[in-house]
Amino acid sequence: MVPTDLRYTRDHEWVRIDGDSATVGVTAFAAEQLGDVVFVELPEAGRVLVRQAVFGVVESVKAVSDLFAPIAGAVEASNDALAGAPELVNADPYGIGWMIKLRISDAAELADLLDPATYEKLIAQA
Repeated sequence: MVPTDLRYTRDHEWVRIDGDSATVGVTAFAAEQLGDVVFVELPEAGRVLVRQAVFGVVESVKAVSDLFAPIAGAVEASNDALAGAPELVNADPYGIGWMIKLRISDAAELADLLDPATYEKLIAQA
C-alpha cells in the first residue's frame, strides 16, 4: 500500500511536504528490493542539495544504491538513528526510517513529483 499523503520519485523515494520543509525517505518498494539494509550514509545539516544529485548511499546485503535528491534544498536534519540502526529503513520506511529533512528551495519542483496513483502504477510495472 502506497501512502496517499506523500509524493514520489521514479527512483523510489518519497517526499512528505510540510510548509517549506520536506522529509525524504525511500519507499517500502525500494526497501523490499534492497533487502536487509546494513549501512546508510547521509549528508550533514547545512549541505545544499541539487535536485537529482546524489545525496547519500544505502547499502544492503544485495546492493549499494545511491540516494537522489527529489528536490533542491538545504539539509535541515539527517536521521542520525540510521547510523546505529540502518534496519529501520526496512522496518518503517515511511516513519522512523526517514532519511533527511530539507528546506525547500524551489517549490515549483514539487510539481514534478509523482502522485500516489502514478507511483502505484510505476511499481506495478516493475
